[in-house]
Parts: sequence; C-alpha cells; structure tokens
Amino acid sequence: MEGIFKLKSAYEPAGDQPQAIRMLVEGLRNGARHQTLLGVTGSGKTFTIANVIEAVQKPTLVIAHNKTLAAQLAAEYREFFPDNAVHYFVSYYDYYQPEAYMPVTDTFIEKEAMVNEDIERLRHAATQALLTRKDVIIVASVSCIYGLGSPEEYEKVNMKIVRGDTLTRAAFTRQLVSMYFERVAGDLSPGTFRALGSGVEVMPANERVIYRIDLSGGTIAKIEEIDAITRAIAHTHDSIFIFPAKHYVTPKDVQDAAVADIEAELKEQLTRFDASGKILEAERLKRRTRQDIAMIREFGYCNGIENYSRHFDRRQPGEPAHTLLSYFPHLADGAPDFLTVIDESHVTVPQIGGMYAGDRARKETLIEHGFRLPSAVDNRPLKFEEFEQRVGATIYTSATPGKYELEHSEKPIEQVIRPTGLVDPEIIMRPIVSGPARSDLADLQQGRTLLEYPGQVKDFIAEAEKVTKRGARSMVTVLTKKMAEDLTTFLTERQIRARYIHSDVKTIERIEILTDFRKGVFDVLVGVNLLREGLDLPEVELVGILDADKEGFLRSETSLIQTIGRAARNVAGRVIVYADSMTGSLQRAVDETNRRRAIQIAYNEKHGITPKTIASKIKDIVGDIQKARTRAVDNLAETDMAAYGGDVKKLIKAKRTEMHAAADALDFETAALLRDEIARLETQMNEGAKKTKRKGAK
Repeated sequence: MEGIFKLKSAYEPAGDQPQAIRMLVEGLRNGARHQTLLGVTGSGKTFTIANVIEAVQKPTLVIAHNKTLAAQLAAEYREFFPDNAVHYFVSYYDYYQPEAYMPVTDTFIEKEAMVNEDIERLRHAATQALLTRKDVIIVASVSCIYGLGSPEEYEKVNMKIVRGDTLTRAAFTRQLVSMYFERVAGDLSPGTFRALGSGVEVMPANERVIYRIDLSGGTIAKIEEIDAITRAIAHTHDSIFIFPAKHYVTPKDVQDAAVADIEAELKEQLTRFDASGKILEAERLKRRTRQDIAMIREFGYCNGIENYSRHFDRRQPGEPAHTLLSYFPHLADGAPDFLTVIDESHVTVPQIGGMYAGDRARKETLIEHGFRLPSAVDNRPLKFEEFEQRVGATIYTSATPGKYELEHSEKPIEQVIRPTGLVDPEIIMRPIVSGPARSDLADLQQGRTLLEYPGQVKDFIAEAEKVTKRGARSMVTVLTKKMAEDLTTFLTERQIRARYIHSDVKTIERIEILTDFRKGVFDVLVGVNLLREGLDLPEVELVGILDADKEGFLRSETSLIQTIGRAARNVAGRVIVYADSMTGSLQRAVDETNRRRAIQIAYNEKHGITPKTIASKIKDIVGDIQKARTRAVDNLAETDMAAYGGDVKKLIKAKRTEMHAAADALDFETAALLRDEIARLETQMNEGAKKTKRKGAK
C-alpha cells in the first residue's frame, strides 16, 4: 500500500544520514523503545527524522524545549511534507503568572495570563487534525504534557453540516452555543458566530476563515467559505465539520455531578480546618469556592475553573488529566501507536521531568492556606513516568545527549559526517589575561567587569576585525546579561558594529537581530545562553568563548560543545576558547570536538570531498509578516472601493467610524488594520488629486 506520508526534497540523504536512517528504521521495526540520534550541528537531523517518518508511516509528535525552536521545526517539517498535516502546538499564553501564595510575607499573587488568540487557533487545528486524519505531525513544546479536555467528549460533540439537510437557524445557533461558541454582533474572531438574515456566519476555533451557512426554508441551502479580511468567497462546500470552540467540553449532567463533588470536598476541607483551628483559612476557602460554584451554575465557567478539572473529568484523586498525547492514535490494547521525537533532548528531557514537582509545591501552599481545595493538585502536568507510559517508540536527537537518553538507549546512532563535508571547527586555546595574573571569580562578584580583563577582549577584537574584512561574521559568548551589554557598548565605542541578544530581548526583536546579523547589517553578535541550540548562522566564521574556565551551567561540557557547534556551518569556522586553566568540562568538550573532527577529515580524504559552507536562505520572518499585512490592507481597500463605487471620501469616513468602534470595543487588532487601510486610501486620494491638478495645469 502506498504511504500517506510523502517526503518532498531536492536532496538525497548523504554523509552519515543514510546509515542513521537505516538504523533508526530497523530499530523501530524491531520494537526498540528508545533510540538516540547523536547528530552534530549542521548534520541534518531534521531531514534524517523526516526520512524515518516516511519509512515507518506513523503519526509523529516532535517535542522541542521552547516555542521558537518548535516554530522553526514546524516550518522545516512543512517544507518536507507539504501534502500532509503538520501542526504547531504550544502554550497559548503570551504571558503567564500562576496564582501563588508566599506565607513569609503573607502575599497572594493572582493569576495573570494573556492568551494569544492565534496560538489557541493553532492548538485547535492540531487536535482536530489528530481526530480526523492519519497523516499528522505535531511539533509541540512541553505544554503537551499539561491538561487538555477529553478527546472523546471533544470529538463526540462535533457537528457535520451537509448541504440539503434539514436545519433551522434557531436550532443551529443553539447547537453552536452548546459547543462554547460566542454570539457576537460585530467582527468575528475564532470561536464566534453571528446571525445575519436567514443565514449564520461562523469562524471556527481552528482557522481564520468564515463559513456562511444559508438556512433558507429550514434547510442548509448553501455553505460558503469566505476570506475573513477581504470578504471574498473562496470556496463553496457540500459539507463541513465544526468542532467545539473549547477543548474542555462538559455535558450538563457531568457539570451537575462535578458541582456536587466540589461541594462535598469543600465540606470535608472546612471540617479539617475547623478541627485544626484554622478559622481564617476556612473562611477564605468557603467564600472563594462558593463564589466559584455560583459562577459555574450560572455561566458554566469561572476564573480558575481548571483547578476543579478532576471533578469535571470524573477522575480519581491522583489520576492524571488528558493531554495532547491522549489525542494521538492508540492500539486496541491502549498502547500508543505513534512516533515520538524529542529534539535537543539534553535540554527537553530534564524540562519534561521537572514540571511536576514545581507545580505541586506551589499548589500545596495554596491549599494549606485556604486558597484552593485539595483537588487542585490534580490540575497538573504529567509526572515523568506518566509521560513515559503515554508515548510509544521514542527517538532522542541531540549533539550532546544527556544521561537519561544514554542509559535508556543502546549505543547512540552517530551522525557525525555532514552532507556538505564540513568538519567541526578548529579550537584555539588562549589565556584570558595577558600580563598581570588574573583575579578569581570573587573579584567579578565584588564589582569588577568583563572589560577589566583586557587580554581576552583585546584579542577577540583583533580576530573579529580580520573576519569582518573577509565579509564574514563573528559571535562571542559571555556569562551574564550585564557582560553582554557592557561588551556591546565597548565594541560599539571602538567603531565595531555589534548587537547583543539575551533572554530580555523580545521574540520579534530577537528575530530581527538575527536576520540583520545574517544580512551583514552588523558584524559581531554578543550573547549568553541563547547562542547555543537551534541557531542556523552559516555566515559565522569565528566564535569566541570568554571566561571558558568558569565551571557552571554556561561552561559545562554540553554548553561548550553546543556553543562550539555555532561555527560548524562555515568552511572557515574556528573557535577561540579563552581560559587560564583547563577544567574537566572544557577538556571533555575539546576532546569530543577533536574526535569528531578527525573522523570527518578522514572521511573527506577517503572520498575526495571538498567541504562547502552550508547554503541557507535568509528568511526575513518579520519582513514576511509586514508584507502579508500590506497585502491584506491592499486587498481590503480594493474590495471596499468596489463596494463604495470608487467614492474614496465616503469610504474613508465610514472606515473611521468602524475604526473608532473597534477601539471602543478593545478590538485593537481590527482597529490597527482599519487605520492602515485609511492611510492607504488617503495616499491613493492625494495621488489622484495631484494627477488631476497636473492635468489642469497643462
């Protein structure tokens, strides 16, 4: 039978890739539960895994340790599998501060969260794809181990709309409300609908399109798919599926049973508090929980309803919640029937393992002081052993596998030879201080800065200037954000074009900085931890590691090898390591790099390969976003002009009214789009007036 996963690429596997693909596929077919792909930077680990997916033909979950890396991987898998369903599933919070209580200062911190509507839409698209297709790849962050509604209930209440079926407008709107869609009078957003004449317009939770269902005469006369911005009809359909607007779907009888259980648990906890003399805690818990119960009865929802999820899910105490893993296919005996890939596993595996304990400690404090019922602890991420039980065959990918992967896998499958013939960079060791003996770390802690060690900084500047003259770029890693900022200032004062990047730099700005770096807008990038995993920067010829002999997380064997790998995509790549002593971590990192380098050089000599710098297209993500917005504004202006018969003044007046209405409704996204359309129309009107004036002058 022909496979449903079809890999499309202009390249064939090369270097160590064919062997790695063969060994991984054989392992999966022989029932291997854990396998590790030890792939050096630039060896094409994602391409290798894509070939494995095509060979085994199984739905796949790829887990990354942050949203940015997950987005990059999702884009790569979409390129490899353009005809299959590749989706992105991460936490829908742009900002999240969980509720917490600090007994020492008697401070309660309310939960604060900013939900990203687009990410929530993508989460729905991911779960719906898993329930309706078999050719699915989901790239997720560790949010995939957090609670999600039951897939059975979510799937059970989906609605199939078929042209010609009998359905009244009133029955349809009631059904949408029962599926947690919100009725609105104005602009639609994902998970909302509005009634217009004999029809209903719906924007599903999983996509930014509008479906207009014509219900003339009590039947479904027409189903039209409309572009949400231009309002142009994109398609007509014979049938569509509509899934619930929320992942948590609770039938009325289940809700009533859950409320009864919450009341019973409240009574038990109040009895415990009274017996312990905790009067304040009892009063606090009673007031808050009864208010939540009243909200649930009235509206079916309350703030913090996730803390009662065990009751709504009808779970036993301690039993884990449903997660994204529950939506993947399983065999008749319940065994997982999908492939799991854990990217940069040396970071991601510990992250998965650490989620439960931190969440539990915070919840127990809240419960002890009367802010939550004991069942709140069951609104939690999976324990690591629960995660292990819920995933099937797993492949770990990393240039530096961690202890867990190495203990659970047989010998790692090495992917050391790159398709490009590139070898690991040459490592050059140099002292930190040239001149007086260096001070120890205590001096730094007492206020001395990086720039008071002139040896390494002066040497790096001299080397970076040579690289810049050749038209290439340099990167340098330091130990703290303050050091990164100070060094950038120091370089700039010496007429060296430099920028810094660290965790305080916002995501979009970070993307802009990296894009400008690759384009040559500046020549030296200064960073801390962000210069390790997941950066594709083939223009980098030199990497400098300052203070390399300060043992710690940023100068561990793993971090050092990952940082050294940043120079592995350029044929002239080299790394200068500044250290006055050879630590154990540094020695192991140097030895491992030299081991790989020797294998790569020998392979190239044997096969007559001349290494080539990796050719990687510079993707201006921010520019693409702006171009897409400009196109949307132009299309909107063109459509509206046609509707107003070319009367620009009248159209601008109407658009100003719409813009102010959107701003008053706090719909700032729509208001901003209308503002840009007005500016576009005014420019068009002014240009027209100038042309008319010139014609009159002639």
